[in-house]
Amino acid sequence: MLRETALCRRLSPLQSAAAFVLLVGPPVAMLAAPDATAMTLGLALAFVFLFSAAWKACLVAATLRWRPPAALPARGPLPRYTILAALYDEGPVVGQLVRRLAAIDYPANRLEGFLILEEADAATRAAVARVRLPKWLRVIIAPPGCPQTKPRALNVALEQATGELLTVYDAEDEPDPHQLREAAARFAADAGKRIAALQAPLRIRCRPGGATPLLDQQFAAEYAALFEVALPGATRLGLPFPLGGTSNHFRVEALRAVGGWDSWNVTEDADLGFRLWRHGWTLGVLTRPTWESPPGAFRNWLPQRTRWLKGYMQTWGVHTRRVSGLGWRGGFSLVATLGLGLASAAAHAPSMLWLLGSLIALGFGGDLHGPGLTLSVLILGSATAWLTCLLGARRAGVRYGPVTMMLAPAYWALLTLAWGQAVWRLIREPFFWDKTPHEPDEPAVAVATPALDAHDLVGLSATHAAPEPVA
Repeated sequence: MLRETALCRRLSPLQSAAAFVLLVGPPVAMLAAPDATAMTLGLALAFVFLFSAAWKACLVAATLRWRPPAALPARGPLPRYTILAALYDEGPVVGQLVRRLAAIDYPANRLEGFLILEEADAATRAAVARVRLPKWLRVIIAPPGCPQTKPRALNVALEQATGELLTVYDAEDEPDPHQLREAAARFAADAGKRIAALQAPLRIRCRPGGATPLLDQQFAAEYAALFEVALPGATRLGLPFPLGGTSNHFRVEALRAVGGWDSWNVTEDADLGFRLWRHGWTLGVLTRPTWESPPGAFRNWLPQRTRWLKGYMQTWGVHTRRVSGLGWRGGFSLVATLGLGLASAAAHAPSMLWLLGSLIALGFGGDLHGPGLTLSVLILGSATAWLTCLLGARRAGVRYGPVTMMLAPAYWALLTLAWGQAVWRLIREPFFWDKTPHEPDEPAVAVATPALDAHDLVGLSATHAAPEPVA
């Protein structure tokens, strides 16, 4: 079983050989045969976009008439649930988070929750001290140590968790009040007890009159494509996937069996999805969402995106060091999610520049006999990306109009900037956690929640039909 973490930065022999070919091969080939090399690189780029288009089309097809299976009724009380929220420099949103956690529809005597704070974070500790907490929610102070990351804080709390099930929320989250009940129902219906984690969809709620509406809309559409199409599609196809950083629900026994989270990985969620798969567990998705706010200004978006891509690189490094434990389905999914995500982020801006140059050359009387195939594949790749975002946005109730679609290529090109910065940060500061600042949602927007379906009520006995009041 894989026990390695992102702390190990040495390359395996296979990784070293691959890195040598990728770094040294193209420059040497350019010197030896520039025309043939340029054509080969163009075809390689076309293959990346063709593979991306085919993968997105499969995900769309897999989810067109599919939804997560309904749970069957079960007897007995609801399982004990642990809620974790690791907070750092989150003083402005502590009160908002506590109110949202207190609104969760789950019996209070079956709940325990931990707000995990850092010892040196005096501002957040003071903010928590001013808030009245529900009786089931208490504070844990993570001892000083390295690295100072969210997964390390979660591991501190995991040692004290007594729940059968566990979920993680972020400071800015607003979970659907019935999300825990749906997760408990799904776990109870899993007769073989092989599902280790269920991911709830994360939906971005753009603030009316926000300062960065165009960037916010692109971010919301990107989330919608991931959580409303890609992850359900992977689930339908029986493949593992990178979990989201919040609103993932676990069997505690499975979480402990794999050693919890990788404290050194800055996208511990992505790593954990494949780590659970390696140990024989499977993953699934929920329908009850969690609402979040977009990062806002570009100065907030770029560090967040950089951290995600850096963590994807760390996860790729860990899981390609020893690929045999993934199996062919796990290996394929690793390539189709993390690998394709990294390759696409690196290729977006160069491909857009190449496309612009080709169109300019065509305008001056050039032809596209050589790059015509590549151009066609780029257009196909963009079309499937638009389709995925459009379908996801409709499912999430997110606006995705013509203007947002036309500006999407510019947004995708920004990912190349984040990719370049992620490479640099991976070399210079591999374990540094880029913190995204959060502000309270103003004004607070009520989110309509549909009534519980009958299958969501699994595990409710007569004595637990009405949740206990939360202090």
